[in-house]
Amino acid sequence: MAVAFAAVATTTRSILLRDVDSRVSGLLAQETGEFAHFEERGVDPATGRPFSDPGRLLRVFLERQYADPDEELMGLLAGPSGADPAKLVQDREIPVELPLHRDAAARRQIFASTASTGTLHRAAGDVRWAKVAIARPGGEPEAAFVVAFHPGREQARANEVFRILLAICGVALLLTTGIAWVVAGRILKPVRLVRTAAAQLTEQDLTRRIPVRGHDDIAALAETFNAMLDRLERAFAAQREFVDDAGHELRTPITIVRGHLELMGDDPAEREETIRLVTDELDRMSRIVEDLLLLARTERPDFVTPEPVQLAELTADVFVKARTLGERHWELAEVAEGEALLDPQRVTQAMVQLAQNAVQHTVPGQSIRIGSQVLDSRVELYVADSGPGVQPQDAEVIFERFRRGTARRGTRGSGAGLGLSIVRAIAQGHPGGRVLLRRTEGGGATFVLDLAREEEHMTGRHT
Repeated sequence: MAVAFAAVATTTRSILLRDVDSRVSGLLAQETGEFAHFEERGVDPATGRPFSDPGRLLRVFLERQYADPDEELMGLLAGPSGADPAKLVQDREIPVELPLHRDAAARRQIFASTASTGTLHRAAGDVRWAKVAIARPGGEPEAAFVVAFHPGREQARANEVFRILLAICGVALLLTTGIAWVVAGRILKPVRLVRTAAAQLTEQDLTRRIPVRGHDDIAALAETFNAMLDRLERAFAAQREFVDDAGHELRTPITIVRGHLELMGDDPAEREETIRLVTDELDRMSRIVEDLLLLARTERPDFVTPEPVQLAELTADVFVKARTLGERHWELAEVAEGEALLDPQRVTQAMVQLAQNAVQHTVPGQSIRIGSQVLDSRVELYVADSGPGVQPQDAEVIFERFRRGTARRGTRGSGAGLGLSIVRAIAQGHPGGRVLLRRTEGGGATFVLDLAREEEHMTGRHT
């Protein structure tokens, strides 16, 4: 803005000075033109005949002219050889420091000049002049009519306007700077909040958020930053949960392995039994680590990759794989028809886990039913066993990590309590998915994967 204001003031000054120069040039041309016309066609009022005396011509013309305040009209008559030319002037005051009619050297220079117009640079101020020479029959100048203009005051007015413009622009620049400072401060306040919040963030405290006001780009930045903090908080929480879970669950098998190894004697039978126990604990540790890593991957966006799947084929595949988990009375209860948009590998993994859970809590000969059905826009895939069921106080906690029912049925499994957590993570990984627990008719528990069929997406894909 400072450059723009300076450019405006400078341009205005240049325009004003150019106007002064143009007006002076027009005035000089007008005065010299009027004298040339008067010299050519004017007559002496005393005789009624054309002028024969240059002095008389100049005197009569000067008596009839009215000059501007900064303008001088004069006549110059050649004197004896080497003498300054005589002058004829109007009886008026010129408001300049040194008028031309008092500057003999300047008059002499103008009279002797062969040019008809020019600019005389003096210490007392420049003079713009023009003249019409009256020559003798021999060609030498006998007299001359001179128009002189002193542009100093006109130029001073232009410079004064320039200074006023500079002062106005300076004040406007200060006001604009102050307003811009305040406005920019208010606009950038959320950015400073973002910087402050980022500086105060630590791994232990990710709860700070930026207040969002308005609907501009800064508000969008604050929302994006808050969303990033939400993702970071979830990531750190998942990391801490993973570390806590791993430390909690691996501590027991490590202690068992260490204790058996420390107490192991030289007896071959004892050594064999110790190795068997240690191997079992190491296998359990391996399963725990694999399950924890799988749960840690559930936070990734590519954990579930849905695709069109034939429900009947998926249900049959799950049934075939589940039958190998134990000697139970396996039944394929019902099979849904049609397609659904889901991840077949993750759904199979969840259903096999539910079947394994049913095997662990039933005994040989008891029945386990596997099936699927379509209800409106949703798909249900379920595993129903005929065991003693789940106690009401356990229904809310069995899907949490490392939590088991307090009175579940049958033989106690060797798992770490992560199986149902993995099933819930797979269900929730699908849009609108969830895992449900229902009572089985006649006794037992039914675990259901309730997933959105997403028929709209399916139609778009087939089209």
